[in-house]
Amino acid sequence: MRRTVVGVMGGCTVPPATLEHARELGRLIAAEGWVLLNGGRPTGVMDASARGAREAGGLTVGVLFDDDPAAASEHLDIVIPTGMGAGRNIINVLGSDAIIACRGNGGTLSEVAMALRFGKRVVLLDFDPGSRFLDQCGDGRWSLAATPAEAVSQVKAWLTRPKD
Repeated sequence: MRRTVVGVMGGCTVPPATLEHARELGRLIAAEGWVLLNGGRPTGVMDASARGAREAGGLTVGVLFDDDPAAASEHLDIVIPTGMGAGRNIINVLGSDAIIACRGNGGTLSEVAMALRFGKRVVLLDFDPGSRFLDQCGDGRWSLAATPAEAVSQVKAWLTRPKD
């Protein structure tokens, strides 16, 4: 049976509280038996979420910006070097069943926009790039979460609801 893949997106340079949220998010994703997918870098939300998932015995996948596997976080089980730069964001989005976006910058915002464009469910944790924008393009497929547990709960509810 195919495993659920949850993408965790977020910035490289974020406050310590966001790093702790990302690490806890990784742990909770692993506890659900889901695969964690992210951008694979050894910094910020990417490294922290992979670390949390790995600590909890989860499977981690990183889709890299560069073509060098040595540029990856040490907390990844599967490293996919792309050499595509920011173009790899589309792989992050399409490779995920749902996206949880933590605080980030333009790259994170592009992943949120692409996820909504391709009909993915998006939960924003400690990140609100603009509710008005999201309402216009999100068609009700996005929500805000105050804690990692709330974010995972929202994804779980969406994944288990009957499909149309």
